[in-house]
Amino acid sequence: MKHFLRVVTQFFLFLYCKLLWRGLKFVTRKFTGRCELQRICYNNKHGARRTLKIESSLRYSRNELLQSALSIHPEKVEKTIDDIMTLKRINPDTNPQLGISLQSSLLQIVGYRSLVSKVEKLRREPYDCENPEHEEMLMKLWKELRPDTPLNGRISKQWCEIGFQGSDPKTDFRGMGLLGLHNLLYFAEHDKTTALQMLHDSLQPKHNETNKTDWEQKSLDKAIGYSFAIVGINITDLAYSLLMSGALKTHLYNVAPEMPSLPHFQQTFCYLMQEFHRFWVEEDPSDIMEFNRVRSKFHRRILRQLKNMDMALCPHFSASDLHLVNL
Repeated sequence: MKHFLRVVTQFFLFLYCKLLWRGLKFVTRKFTGRCELQRICYNNKHGARRTLKIESSLRYSRNELLQSALSIHPEKVEKTIDDIMTLKRINPDTNPQLGISLQSSLLQIVGYRSLVSKVEKLRREPYDCENPEHEEMLMKLWKELRPDTPLNGRISKQWCEIGFQGSDPKTDFRGMGLLGLHNLLYFAEHDKTTALQMLHDSLQPKHNETNKTDWEQKSLDKAIGYSFAIVGINITDLAYSLLMSGALKTHLYNVAPEMPSLPHFQQTFCYLMQEFHRFWVEEDPSDIMEFNRVRSKFHRRILRQLKNMDMALCPHFSASDLHLVNL
């Protein structure tokens, strides 16, 4: 009986809130002379704060045209904006900025959806040692991380030097497919100095030496080895989960002027790798068996940061080559 009353109460509460919300929208439009989309665009700066509100407004609209705007092809964005302006009886000549704002936000929305599709496709594609392109990428990864050390053979224990678990790296890519390899290679090619430093640090085992100065001893106490490539695949999984859950919208809507692309995702991966490395050192785990605990704690910290609508995890990336690509 209590459960039934609770369900009925929640149902009427839902109806009340829904009717009240629509009533407030009607009154506000009559009072301001602007529709909800206009108010959002005029009262919020470009970025996640505006785009997330537009996305929510379109999703919960009763109009099919507005709902379908979330799943259109990027090439149809301009026509869709025109249709929305006509539907809302907005004169584009007297409201030129509205069309520009709606277009940039709608491009971010459909771009994010397209990025999800591309990332998922890479994750689902398994590493194939018979595929020359896959093998070429793997060899490039070795050359970027071990430029002065020739690889003795395709199957070799040398792979452990860059953090793979065994003599054939393909077995480590099973969880994330080609996405893991793409991210590792992107990191090694586009942020080589940092990648090499992290690889060097990851190879340092935790140990104590009494003949060191205090500051050197403190540095050594914080040093603990981990498998660089395996951690990279794990961080790829973390970035993937943030993207698929929608948590990464806050960051990407703030750094991508228009459509978020695969390089934006890969730059985010580079940032997460660097931040996890710092976090790992700060946490000072006793051994590698604490990896899952540290990773979960790091994941929660990133999620908290992404709840801030003005958050950009790596704002400096938007001023890099990525920004030029979008412009």
